[in-house]
Amino acid sequence: MQSFQRIALVTGANTGLGLHAAEQLAKRGVTVLLGARDPGRGQSAVDDFRRRSLPVELVVVDVTDETSIADAVEVVQNRHGRLDVLINNAGISGGFAPTSSVTLEDLRRTYETNVFGVTAVTNAFLPLLRQSTAARIVNVSSGLGSEAVLGASSRFSKLNNAAYQSSKAALNMLTYLYANELRNTGILVNAVSPGYRATALNGGRPAPGAGDPAEGAEIIVKAAMLPDDGPTGTFMADTGVDYSW
Repeated sequence: MQSFQRIALVTGANTGLGLHAAEQLAKRGVTVLLGARDPGRGQSAVDDFRRRSLPVELVVVDVTDETSIADAVEVVQNRHGRLDVLINNAGISGGFAPTSSVTLEDLRRTYETNVFGVTAVTNAFLPLLRQSTAARIVNVSSGLGSEAVLGASSRFSKLNNAAYQSSKAALNMLTYLYANELRNTGILVNAVSPGYRATALNGGRPAPGAGDPAEGAEIIVKAAMLPDDGPTGTFMADTGVDYSW
């Protein structure tokens, strides 16, 4: 990747993995646009970064609201005229019901953020990403959305969170399709799995064995900072080994 002042938008960045990814990028000198649905919580996170002299700005964006997304695009256009990195981090668990009892309401709500929201945000920001000389798109997925990981020999094969897992599988397919479509544009598109981390994604449930979210954010940052000859269309895991789709 060429040496210049990079501009990165991280959705859902006022907490959890997004917050840690924003901090790690800012410490590398990246101008981080902290995407948050709630203006108050977003501004509180930005104020904390600024007290530490980190280059972070607030961009209010609700990934499920097309008007909010359009407003965010206008803000980034007016401030910077381009976008170098888009990290689609905003996501929800959508409840924990198995396939046999999941409700259509839970499925729709989960897909609205984890799938439709990613598509809406990516498509809206593509014109600004095309203005970059080295654009990167990072979709924060999960190994639980990989058919290979959930194979019969996997220790995760008995897990059954229908809304969340199927939405991440759909996100993986979208990642692959975007990568193929944009392969000759210089825009690298990859999915990442930060692993099982202690975040609010589990709805406040106890998280035995959950790892440090700051460590999980490292794979997000790695994908965001790939060199020009870096991979595209891959599913990068926090273990250092790419997942199969």
